[in-house]
Amino acid sequence: MLETLFPQEHAMDGKKRETKPPASDNRPLPIRESASHSRIVAVPDGSRCLDTVQLNQLEESFRRWLEAAVRRDVRLSRKRILLIFLLIRYTGAKLNEVLELNPFQDIDPDRQSVVFGKEDVAPDGAAREVQMPERLSQEIQAALQDAAFQQSLSSLFHVDPGHVRRKFYERASACGFPKELGGPDAIRKSRAVELMQSNVPLPVVQRILGHSTPNLTAALVSFADEDIRQVTRIFLEKESRRKTSARNTFFGKISIIQKGDIQAKVELVTFGGYAVTTVITNDSLARLGLKVGTLVIAEIKAPWVVLQKGDEEPESSAENKFHGTIERIIKGKVTTEYVVKIADGTQLCSLVTSKSSRKLGLQENDPVWAIFNSFSVVLHLD
Repeated sequence: MLETLFPQEHAMDGKKRETKPPASDNRPLPIRESASHSRIVAVPDGSRCLDTVQLNQLEESFRRWLEAAVRRDVRLSRKRILLIFLLIRYTGAKLNEVLELNPFQDIDPDRQSVVFGKEDVAPDGAAREVQMPERLSQEIQAALQDAAFQQSLSSLFHVDPGHVRRKFYERASACGFPKELGGPDAIRKSRAVELMQSNVPLPVVQRILGHSTPNLTAALVSFADEDIRQVTRIFLEKESRRKTSARNTFFGKISIIQKGDIQAKVELVTFGGYAVTTVITNDSLARLGLKVGTLVIAEIKAPWVVLQKGDEEPESSAENKFHGTIERIIKGKVTTEYVVKIADGTQLCSLVTSKSSRKLGLQENDPVWAIFNSFSVVLHLD
């Protein structure tokens, strides 16, 4: 998946990086070894990035470094470096994009967003708006309202990129991480992986990072920029509350509603172009105010996802069938967890008893169908 987001960067990194993890208690996790049960990102074993805990450790290192400054001019200089780090860490922007920002014009506190590419910095010359966490937006605004900090930004964020990288490397080393994993490009990649591990749809991640999306299906045309912004906002709000869930998540738009006397059949189209069908009561339909075109979240608990080995579509009354491959198997004494990657890169998690797992006889890379019925799908608005 990382190759899809960073095809050239990843190819270069693969030649430079060692396959063995550093001998440190804080060593970065190989991306394939993510502890997330809802989203596992598939990249070659040699690739590593910082996980969420380590990114937070790095952020704290920057903040301690700022607080340790005694001289006023040094403190203001370090404050600028901290904000550059925070913008990369939470928006996934490139270093040159952040350095070209005019924070007084390109950051919108009301929309809690930042616009990159106004000065034709983006590869295609197009500006893009990226949502920020509320906390970061407030911190930036507080800094910009400080008269002393405003004066220090006479040249805006126009800092020597080499100087910025050196400070990033220093903070990573202070945390016990390999310095290259604390560089701006590595932080950007780590954010991309963090987003995907949190079930943010790949097309949304690509939009956030400023990548073109030639691999997407035509279904994406029906999703406006406002839909992308809403999905990002939902993720940022959940991230700020640090809530996690073992359930599989799909973001999509309602395409069909068939209302019956008691229940209604609702079909939504995901960002990857898949159809997901659910059945809910008419009362729930009215209470949620659902209609065709509404952006919703569909969730399915892992125990409700049934697996069937093979390429041929199985005969089943279940409405939802997704073909993919076994990406990862986590074996336990009582239950076994399977992660299935489908064509658009989405991972579905299935949880079965270990006894049933032995009967299935599934191995990594085996072709498989992930199946769940419409009554297993829970819809909600966030």
